[in-house]
Amino acid sequence: MKKMAMLLLLTLPCALSAAEVEVTLKGVSMPAAMQLEGKKLELNGMGLRTKVVFKVYVAGLYLEKTSRDGLEIAASEQIKRMELVFLRGVDGADVAKAIAEGFVNNAGPELPALKDRIAKFEKLIPDVKKGDKLLFLYRPGAGVELQANGKPAGSIEGKDFADALFRVWLGSKPADKALKNGLLGL
Repeated sequence: MKKMAMLLLLTLPCALSAAEVEVTLKGVSMPAAMQLEGKKLELNGMGLRTKVVFKVYVAGLYLEKTSRDGLEIAASEQIKRMELVFLRGVDGADVAKAIAEGFVNNAGPELPALKDRIAKFEKLIPDVKKGDKLLFLYRPGAGVELQANGKPAGSIEGKDFADALFRVWLGSKPADKALKNGLLGL
């Protein structure tokens, strides 16, 4: 009986699927992997967004093909999923403004072509409370979909927009370098 119990204890962790394994940061847990539209997405990394001394959100980046290169990730043609879990309430206009600043800092010469879509995108971002989730999902050929607490909030077309959006967090001038490093698993 002892041998059977020991064997069960040793094989139990192997029986857990990757989706059942979670990674936790600042009390926020996210699965290490997930299935989306028949594709396996892996958690590339998690990071904490701070503003001055305030902890704003924990972000998790899921990719089909993980990487430690932010610009490579932003430009890649794969499903990309960025999930933000808020640690405090924030006005939607403030979230939108911070992301818009990230576009300005990282879009480069593409910025003029993105202006109208950035303005449309900003209007999609709702006010958030502690525990709320915003999800930015890029599907090749379909653009970026925004979800707020699991409900569709709208979408923006164009790979150029998606590339610039992911550079907000992963580009050469991210708003929060520690967040970028966490998302890259560094």
